[in-house]
Amino acid sequence: MQNFMKKIILLLILINCQVYSQTNKFSGTWGSQKCKDCKKEYFFTITIAQSNYMISGTAQVTSEHKELNSEVLDVTGYVYPLGDRAQIKLIDKGGSGSSAFLMIEDGVIQFTKRGGSDLVPKDLILKKLYE
Repeated sequence: MQNFMKKIILLLILINCQVYSQTNKFSGTWGSQKCKDCKKEYFFTITIAQSNYMISGTAQVTSEHKELNSEVLDVTGYVYPLGDRAQIKLIDKGGSGSSAFLMIEDGVIQFTKRGGSDLVPKDLILKKLYE
């Protein structure tokens, strides 16, 4: 009986440590660098909050060229179990959307559009702007 109690206590300690050690790597405001040498100059920002394995937030493309600007897009998605990759959907007010894959490494996010409408750029490297 005493051995069983020790195992239960050890299990509870491990569960508590796992809960406290979880970090929400994707939370914050992320942005792309302006592409000065490109024909299309734009700035992509995404503000997301991660709670456990769920993601929600907003995104927007801004540019000096009016045709490249987007309205505020709703972002929803989930984080894969290891915590370094996520799948998100970006949806505008009209219901059009696109999906994207996020991968975080060394404090930057690689954003890769998977499909859908042309609401957002195809591939970007995003740096954290704000917590």
